[in-house]
Amino acid sequence: MKKSIIYLIHAAFWFAYFLLLLVIITAVTQGFSSGPNFGYILKVGIPFVIIPSVTVFYLFYFYLFPKYIKTRKIGLSFVYGILFSIGSALVGGLFLTLLFGKTFMFEGGWSSFLAEIITMSLIGLFAGIMSVIIKGFITWYDEIQLKETLNLKNHQIELALVKSQLDPHFLFNTINNIDILLLKDAQLASEYLNKLSDILRFMLFETKTEKIALTKEVEYIEKYIALQKIRTSNDNFVIFTVKGEAANHSISPMLFIPFIENAFKHVSNKKTENAIKVSLVIEKEKIVFECENKYSENNTFQSEFNGLGNDLIKKRIELMYPKKHNLAFTKDNNIYKVNLALAND
Repeated sequence: MKKSIIYLIHAAFWFAYFLLLLVIITAVTQGFSSGPNFGYILKVGIPFVIIPSVTVFYLFYFYLFPKYIKTRKIGLSFVYGILFSIGSALVGGLFLTLLFGKTFMFEGGWSSFLAEIITMSLIGLFAGIMSVIIKGFITWYDEIQLKETLNLKNHQIELALVKSQLDPHFLFNTINNIDILLLKDAQLASEYLNKLSDILRFMLFETKTEKIALTKEVEYIEKYIALQKIRTSNDNFVIFTVKGEAANHSISPMLFIPFIENAFKHVSNKKTENAIKVSLVIEKEKIVFECENKYSENNTFQSEFNGLGNDLIKKRIELMYPKKHNLAFTKDNNIYKVNLALAND
């Protein structure tokens, strides 16, 4: 919610609050022979009503709600709420004592003092409850807006990912390579055709959920690399290693593949040994993905992901892993490297 609207809500609340207070005080003081003494009312009202109301309102608003109520610590919320209300009443009572002397709060003895403190506490508590309602409404509205924004961005990213996943060049090249391979080794061609079928099935069905098993993502990468290697006789063209146990881990689907696609797109020479290195290190607290490829200075190297820009990829990772990732790009000695570290949930 915009700050200007929040300020307007606060201003409207206090205007209505003090207007109601003025009406009540005016009604109560009609017995004055010369009419209401607004100077006296203001002098008494500031410590008796305004100090407890404003103090408790903003203590609830800035401290109690975000730290205890929002996190559903009901017991602590109740305790602190009562303490804030009583504390604000005591502060108001102190101001009344300073303004009118010690006898003002004790005209009827301790019972009178306690009654006034309880009344001030209840006034402050009422303001605190209103504060929680207002803060709750603002928080609820902000969460709805955030979810709508995230859903829109996710939808845009998903559309872009679909375009990337169904890259016609990759599909046509793979089908042509399998077609050629049919004449040489029908059984091997069938195996590659099954891999392509699995990849298409994965893209169409497995990527619909927010998280998938890490083992499925690894299988997809292995099959994708295998299909890319059809176009070269160099067995060591691509090296893919996995360290650690992938089972019992989950990840956002298609998170690593854009980086691998980018590596294949810009690799310098398919006859080069270890032209592309992909590694996945799975630890208890984090998952580290690294992809590097050799490239030639003679070629214009563009860090784009098969139609998806760096900004789009970064945005998707930020949405899926807010404050739980570290993404770095480096170019050194004709080697382009991507390092992505994700914190395990």
